[in-house]
Amino acid sequence: MLTRLFLLATLFLTLSASAGQAQQQQRRSFIRDAEVENTIRAYSAPLFQAAGLPPESVRLHLIVDNSLNAFVAGGLNMFFHTGLLIRSETPNQLIGVMAHETGHIAGGHLARLQDAAGNASTEALVAMLLGAAVGVASGRGDVGTAIALGGQDVAVRNLLTYSRMEESSADQAAVKYLDSTHQSAKGLLEFFEVLGDQELLITTRQDPYVRTHPLTRDRVNFIRDYVSRSPYSASPSRPEFAEMHRRMRAKLFAFLEAPSRTLLRYKENDQAIEARYARAIAYYRKPDMDKALPLIDGLIAERPNDPYFHELKGQMLFENGRGAQAIAPYRKSVELLPDNALLRIGLAQALIEQEDPAMLTEAQQLLSLATHQEPQNLTAWRLMSVAYGREGDEGMAAYAMAEQALLERRDTDAAFLAGKAERLLPKTGTVWLRIQDIKEQASINTPDDKRKK
Repeated sequence: MLTRLFLLATLFLTLSASAGQAQQQQRRSFIRDAEVENTIRAYSAPLFQAAGLPPESVRLHLIVDNSLNAFVAGGLNMFFHTGLLIRSETPNQLIGVMAHETGHIAGGHLARLQDAAGNASTEALVAMLLGAAVGVASGRGDVGTAIALGGQDVAVRNLLTYSRMEESSADQAAVKYLDSTHQSAKGLLEFFEVLGDQELLITTRQDPYVRTHPLTRDRVNFIRDYVSRSPYSASPSRPEFAEMHRRMRAKLFAFLEAPSRTLLRYKENDQAIEARYARAIAYYRKPDMDKALPLIDGLIAERPNDPYFHELKGQMLFENGRGAQAIAPYRKSVELLPDNALLRIGLAQALIEQEDPAMLTEAQQLLSLATHQEPQNLTAWRLMSVAYGREGDEGMAAYAMAEQALLERRDTDAAFLAGKAERLLPKTGTVWLRIQDIKEQASINTPDDKRKK
């Protein structure tokens, strides 16, 4: 959840420097947020269906970066910079970009990455990129896992650069998907016009989308001509999308920018839903709970069935030492959106932190469901090991730690912990079978020299 501002994995991209210049480092992080992810999922699902892709098969990733960028890599993985989400003024603009990126996936343009993967360095770059984006949720906004790309930022950019032919093909697919879902291509044209203004800038000042997706006059003319002919060009965005978009932009801005900037942008006399939402986040981050809580309580009173308002209140209380009070709003968020793994994890953490044995069973159940939905969620496994450990169930605690170790590529630890769990748990059932899988995978990943030791 971004409402916990989960910093999942920090990328240290060492930028190539010209001769005589010192190298610089740029720090980027992946984040998770139930509301933002569900908004993007609502936008993208119709496009994926139009492209013949099962919506649930495409993994969406959010990168904290102010620049405009979106790309696909490593199979069915779509990445978005938060700068693109915040700076897109309408849902249609973001949907247009999504349609284009979907065209790259459906057009098989990632196949060349498979060919390139024969090169060990290229394969390592893709592995690092996807490894950083694994479904981790740190549970604390100030914790991240460092992943060093060691001066390979340029190589990553080159790897994700498309040819003019691929770009044209993705554009044609994009307008096809937009038409089949009765959506306007105007947003994609508006995005291209923004990028066109950047072509006169020096390369270092351009947004990365310009550098990895070559923009040509023919491409812009194609979209402009299509907009003039499409029967759906005048179609407005769905009404619910408009508010979802405003809320997503306000929420991201409030969490990622300084509270003073948020309060300057969303002034006190602005009573729009998204403005009050942003101010509630800004005051909570200051922290000024005397102002934050009345704002979120007002939003809940107005929208009692909104799970994200309840989630935010839970976080506000939890992170300000009022964990017992946080449980009720967290539980309400799960009640309203029961199938969301991130909300379940938030509630489970609040329950575990109370150190009340009576709450451990509920936390274990929540985490079991969450790991079933997101088996790569490191925080869920970590919390599960804590929940079982406090209950004295060493076997299940070892199993959960083994899952965590395997995800973190600590294969020796994973094998040891899986062996411990195997000795302590019944030799039947799905957990026992999964333990065998962990042992086998850890053995495959462990080099022979380490295995002998």
